[in-house]
Amino acid sequence: MRTPSNDTRRLTPDANAAADTADGAVRKCILSGDREARDQLIRLVLSPDGEVLPDIRAKAPGRGAWIGVTRSELEAAQAKGKLKGALARAFKTNDIRIPDDLGERIATQLQRNALDRLGLESRTGAVVTGGEKLDKAARSGKLHLLLHASDASADGAGKLAQAWRVGRDAEGSGLKGLTLPIPRTILSLSLGRENVVHAGLTDARAAKRVSEALDRWLHFIGPESLSAPCETLSQGASALPHDGTPDDHDELTEGL
Repeated sequence: MRTPSNDTRRLTPDANAAADTADGAVRKCILSGDREARDQLIRLVLSPDGEVLPDIRAKAPGRGAWIGVTRSELEAAQAKGKLKGALARAFKTNDIRIPDDLGERIATQLQRNALDRLGLESRTGAVVTGGEKLDKAARSGKLHLLLHASDASADGAGKLAQAWRVGRDAEGSGLKGLTLPIPRTILSLSLGRENVVHAGLTDARAAKRVSEALDRWLHFIGPESLSAPCETLSQGASALPHDGTPDDHDELTEGL
């Protein structure tokens, strides 16, 4: 999963011009100045009374301001007054009120969005749970994303990761799955199942959608907020090439 120190998904300067198309798919972070695909950023909006609110799904009407920084960077800018200045310029008004817990609100909504996406994919039948079923899917090469709860045992996670590497003919690659910053109780609730410690996605497109939602959440909260180590996307998820069919050799992060 993407982290601030291993940010493989951000657009390079050379890619900006090509990506900045007429449909407005690219936005500029008001704090860093970086230009990125809007799906990688977080949109902020103003309520009728001037309060700054997160609009995680970017559906609210009216003018928006976009950020791509981590929570710690956002809160540092807020403490120094830089965030208010940037928002005033973006919204073209000084009549704004930034809640003290803006960072927490964003993190909460990003978590809910990611877990909602995981739950949605589960309802389509793309999510497998249970050690025996996961081991079978992994060894047969059908697993595209492997997730562990933060309180999963290292032994259990390691055995499933080994089965996954065997199934993908990727032994020695370091592929191990993604440890989420939530315990099994929260993971279970999001999937509507009992005692889910590990979960995997067997559909490549579903794995891509879940990975993107998780990536945005984990990037924002940053590694310092994680209760368990956060892996990169290439360790947590397998491949989805441009034609939409699984490919064992390309990382899921490529082309996003």
